[in-house]
Amino acid sequence: MAATLADVAARAGVSTATVSRVLNGNYPVSAVTRERVHRALGELDYVVNGPARALAAATSEVIGVIVNDVSDPFFSIQASGTQWEAASADLLAVICNTAGSPSDELKYISMLLRQRVRGVVLTGGSREEPEHLTAITKLIGQALSAGTTVVMCGRPAPPDVDVPCVAFDNEGGSRALTRHVITMGHKRIAYVAGPPGNSTTTARLNGHLKALEEQTIEKSVVLHGDFSRASGFDAGMELADAGYTAIIAGNDLMALGVIAALRQRGIRVPDDISVAGFDDLPAAVDVVPALTTVRLPLDQGARRAGRIASGVEVVTGPTKLWMPAELMVRESVTPPR
Repeated sequence: MAATLADVAARAGVSTATVSRVLNGNYPVSAVTRERVHRALGELDYVVNGPARALAAATSEVIGVIVNDVSDPFFSIQASGTQWEAASADLLAVICNTAGSPSDELKYISMLLRQRVRGVVLTGGSREEPEHLTAITKLIGQALSAGTTVVMCGRPAPPDVDVPCVAFDNEGGSRALTRHVITMGHKRIAYVAGPPGNSTTTARLNGHLKALEEQTIEKSVVLHGDFSRASGFDAGMELADAGYTAIIAGNDLMALGVIAALRQRGIRVPDDISVAGFDDLPAAVDVVPALTTVRLPLDQGARRAGRIASGVEVVTGPTKLWMPAELMVRESVTPPR
């Protein structure tokens, strides 16, 4: 028969309340008593009843991480960083893959809250539709009321919602990238943006357009993809013969797709058309030519979010933790012929 809390208490010579306090870590217990309880736990092979403990405590030993697509390096890096910090705090990180579905995002957050998770980290761009923001706001309110920490990583909090935000400088990075392309002498520049109605798409596109305005460059054509390599390929095929000397993509995966499309059409990068991306994913430096892009500290930001969600780092209220963007100048952008 499995050992009970009473068995552990009897073996350690303490009350069941003291055993519970040691297990939950939410009440001061002397080092000597704690050692006796842990020794009894080991001798009896006591296994904590996770669901019962979650009901008795405010939260469980789990944090949830919401990602758009865990196969996308942008999200897998963040999932890994968050999970690492959770494990360092002896917590379990559950990765929820929404496949870009707003309804699935809401469903997973609701499921996590029913499990009384310790924290929830929402990564990537947020949907900007009012009805979705309203639904997210309601769920965040429920989470905070239940004692669950909510952290935004790479996305803004909904209006009037006070939670910590690990914010990547998408607009500033995009602005710097387009300035660089213009400085190299390009005036006919096409832009491949992410999906409309996405906060990351909006920020990066705004930075691009502001850089054009600063340099009095004619507003470029904007095509929308979905941040995938395939959508970048389609955009590259459409833009190949349109007379542009540079194509800037809203992320590295779409930039790689653009390069593949141009190569298939017999167009050389950067000799005929320069190409730039965003994120500085691991493949960016390995592709030929190496991709000019913008580096975001994805792992660093995700780890910060993981520490906050795990309760290791205490940040309260509407704190915005800025993660700087860095322009990475490589071989894929050169002066036009």
